[in-house]
Amino acid sequence: MSSTGTAPTTKPGQRAGSVLDCSDLVRRFGSRTAVDGIGLTIRLGETYGLLGPNGAGKTTTIRMVCGLLEPGSGTVRVAGRTMHSAAGAAKRLIGYVPQEIALYPDLTARENLRFFGRLYRLPRRRLDRRVDEVLDLIDLAARADDRVDSLSGGMRRRLNIGAGLVHSPTLLVLDEPTVGVDPQSRHAIMTSVRRFGNEGMAVLYTTHYMEEAERLCDRVGIIDHGRLIAEGTPRELVALVAEKDRVELVAAGDLGRFVEQCRNLPGVEGADVGGEAGGTVHAVVRDARSLLPRLLDLTRTCGVQVRSVQVVEPDLETVFLHLTGTALRE
Repeated sequence: MSSTGTAPTTKPGQRAGSVLDCSDLVRRFGSRTAVDGIGLTIRLGETYGLLGPNGAGKTTTIRMVCGLLEPGSGTVRVAGRTMHSAAGAAKRLIGYVPQEIALYPDLTARENLRFFGRLYRLPRRRLDRRVDEVLDLIDLAARADDRVDSLSGGMRRRLNIGAGLVHSPTLLVLDEPTVGVDPQSRHAIMTSVRRFGNEGMAVLYTTHYMEEAERLCDRVGIIDHGRLIAEGTPRELVALVAEKDRVELVAAGDLGRFVEQCRNLPGVEGADVGGEAGGTVHAVVRDARSLLPRLLDLTRTCGVQVRSVQVVEPDLETVFLHLTGTALRE
């Protein structure tokens, strides 16, 4: 298998060893500020996770990174090339995989990859070799000559990633690539992403699933309301709440009222409702063991029926809830 990318020469404005340098990115849509001063750096061989709920500004950020959206202010440099002033050179270094499936359903898997490779003007022999490599990489070699509309949803997701890989990018940008896929396909996608970083490619991975960020990412940036509110390795971020616990109550009833009153209890640092159909209360607390009796008393006062209670070790979701007061998932 060929290398997924070639180490670029350091250029003016590029930090040593970095592939992506963003500084002070701002983007507004009318009166709404979608991205508010975000800056981040990704190095060669690093998988960087941009973690946050839907609507936090993740997709707007990566569209600016890829040159699909002009920043209101701030700069994006890819391997030292400024995106707005040298867009062609910068874009050729990026493989962008959007949330939506961007494939031609009446073409085969191989034909789709060849089409995208030709857009990058890959020579024919190199293109044929690279298409075979990518099909192996995404585990679709056996379905190479099947039409896309005959593939499962998970296979289409993997082929969507393959289309972003065919030109051997230096930076791969993945926008929530596991949304709507079955567990087996999700595992296959995550295994592939881990391999990309191990082979030296820089990866920007957006998600609102904290377990994906914990498993895949060397560093994580937590984004909320368009701002980067914390950044570091998963272990560094979890250390921010090392002395705190996360309590999960699966319950029914007036959970909104219960959460409001939870937030007023001494020792509760954040509480919100999440989970399937909004039936789980997440709370970050100090000393869960001593606080649980008061929480359960409060459920009775609020007429809430508790089905289960669990104290969870601190994780990235605990960090997000601690920093913002709301649950990570939406």
